[in-house]
Amino acid sequence: MLAVARDLVKRGHSVRVMSDECNRQETEDAGAEFVAWTRAPSRKGRGREHDLWREPETDPVQEMRNYLRDQFIGCAKAQADDLIEELRRKPADLVIALDLLFGPPLACEAIGQRHVMLSVNINMFPHPSFIPVGPALSPPRNDEERAMHDEVRAGVNAMLDEQLPALNAARASFGLAPLAHAVDQLAVAPRFLLATSKAFDFAPEVMPDRYAYVGPILGEPSWADAWKSPFAGTDKRPLALIAFSTTFQNHAGVTQRVADAIDGLPMKAVLTLGSLRRDEINAPENLAIVESAPHNPILAEADFAIIHGGHGTLMKTLAAGKPMLVIPHGRDQNDNALRIVSRGAGLSLPPSATTEEIRAALTRLLSEPSFAQAARALGAAVRREVENSPLISILEEEAEETARVRPAA
Repeated sequence: MLAVARDLVKRGHSVRVMSDECNRQETEDAGAEFVAWTRAPSRKGRGREHDLWREPETDPVQEMRNYLRDQFIGCAKAQADDLIEELRRKPADLVIALDLLFGPPLACEAIGQRHVMLSVNINMFPHPSFIPVGPALSPPRNDEERAMHDEVRAGVNAMLDEQLPALNAARASFGLAPLAHAVDQLAVAPRFLLATSKAFDFAPEVMPDRYAYVGPILGEPSWADAWKSPFAGTDKRPLALIAFSTTFQNHAGVTQRVADAIDGLPMKAVLTLGSLRRDEINAPENLAIVESAPHNPILAEADFAIIHGGHGTLMKTLAAGKPMLVIPHGRDQNDNALRIVSRGAGLSLPPSATTEEIRAALTRLLSEPSFAQAARALGAAVRREVENSPLISILEEEAEETARVRPAA
């Protein structure tokens, strides 16, 4: 989302970002004004101790229920109150609302504010035109599989609707009619923009009204150009980027098994710690560990990547035309991994994979050229979508429409 803000600022627009306090510095570095949540939850820092995800449950479904309650839907009233207060302080021509947050579209509906929904993932919410996210489903081939997809959508809707009483209570406080389903709150905006690659996704044959693919967003922080490789320029071993979740997903164990699998292989790797601590990982000589690093310059030099399947890291890897080993930790990552494997652009293993299984997968990526060939082909398609993205033009058109109909002073 901050990459979008940077692009809009470069085109001369006044941009504000309402987000968690921990995003203040990066927002201001992008040239945008920052406004923190006050009533809604707001992380003060990016470390594990500030993470609003609960400690991972033994039941991942319950973990998602917690997040729907605490971050997606249950705090919609607080988010809406924050946004309305800010818009009354300083009006905006357009609100760009992250699709995962239900409060911003609620606020915009309540006060008649023009807004669009922006998803920086594959479509996450139940819709008959899209493959339901969760159990990593392929496009249905027959009536039986279509019925299974319908059952999954119904199950996801039921989970979302556990928060419907809280959402409808928030709507009632603004004088809005109750919804039949929580996901209906996202249907108010005139546009739903999917910032992912159509070539990567299992895209519907006919796009439903309001929805459009606009290509992935690949921006890097302002300090990306300062990256220096920790390996000597004379070290010609194949390079891998290892980048798992920046939020804590109890992934220290699998990260250590990846490190152990690399030990002794004819390769080198850079591991970005993210939410992990340095003392949690024992590194072999061919693994360099850094707190954080910009992905694009590393991927430009890398031969492949080892990732958790988060959408942003995965899209950057694809845009670089590099194959990958995806080890999903949860959320939408299994669905992303399935798309990579189905395109032949990499391999996937569960987070319970042993060191030996990981080493075998890495050996295949190092020795079988078909993965790199498929990744280059898919990467070329992704880059074309990025180069021809209509995202900024759409946002400008929507903002200009507000300005056009605004009453004269």
